Amino acid sequence: MLVSDFDFELPEDLIAQEAAPRGASRLMVVPRNGNSVQDAVVADLPRLLEPGDLLVVNNTKVFAARLLGRREPSGGAVECLLLRRVEDDVWEALMHPGQKLKPGARVIFEGAAGVLHGEVLERRFFGRRTIRLATDAPAGGVDVLVDALGHMPLPPYIKRDDTAADRDRYQTVFAARRGSVAAPTAGLHFNREILAALDARGVERQEVTLHVGYGTFKPVRVTEVEAHEVDPEPYEISTSAAQAINAALAERRRIIAVGTTTTRCLEDAAARGDGQLLPGAAEATTFIYPGFQFRVIGGLVTNFHLPQSSLLVLVSAFAGRERVLAAYREAVARRYRFYSYGDAMVVL
Repeated sequence: MLVSDFDFELPEDLIAQEAAPRGASRLMVVPRNGNSVQDAVVADLPRLLEPGDLLVVNNTKVFAARLLGRREPSGGAVECLLLRRVEDDVWEALMHPGQKLKPGARVIFEGAAGVLHGEVLERRFFGRRTIRLATDAPAGGVDVLVDALGHMPLPPYIKRDDTAADRDRYQTVFAARRGSVAAPTAGLHFNREILAALDARGVERQEVTLHVGYGTFKPVRVTEVEAHEVDPEPYEISTSAAQAINAALAERRRIIAVGTTTTRCLEDAAARGDGQLLPGAAEATTFIYPGFQFRVIGGLVTNFHLPQSSLLVLVSAFAGRERVLAAYREAVARRYRFYSYGDAMVVL
């Protein structure tokens, strides 16, 4: 299966640069039975679901992973995107300018909240470095200073600097567990009013945690889909959530995942448990592409994804490649907004 089979034309002006108010985005309804797509808005979701459905959301929280500072002693500008904690205050990071940041290089990030010191420990591939962070601040340590000094890690296709408003808007209303460097963007559409309407409709809701890594933006650099490797992402499912989801499976009730991250968490856990979700922590390593046998989800709320991306491949595995690409062509024709701050689709 060729990666080029998942390509589509997208006018640049349809890439959303700002988020609509929660609940106000457009929602394309894509039936899995092949019927024509329908236009709705996200606030219509409660009427589109059925009593007894189980909605599963990702409660990860994005942290301010983008640090701007300078080299010591030269003073040259440095940008550092924290990707993954290796141990304690040692991180895997993307750093720029990479060619000047060799092992032993020292950097500093500072602001009113305090000062973070960094030392490059290892030079890796594609601009990645291993860096140790330290601070003299007595209260809170490195994580507190990262949150205070850092910028929200907006995706590279949002061509503007982050603002104070992004600290709230690039976060879901159910964000609770710090650890992601990108938002689970399907969840950005929900507000308290929609959640209350879902409750009133009789739609059950459970939360899982999958910390989204930079691999969500990782280009597919191979020709054939099957040769691509996704980056592992840590997840955790509580005992109560596992019991509720397993009960819904046993009762053949429909389970709707909010986002590709939730989907990956649920399907990876089901693969490990031979169809049953086991509570606890693990790393999602499952790559979902057409031919994948879904064990858990019967519906999917998701944003519109990049051409030839692993996320578009995942949605195509669930809904069918031709159906998804036809829906994307309709979305372009109807001027839906794309990517993280864009509109959404629900596949049912």
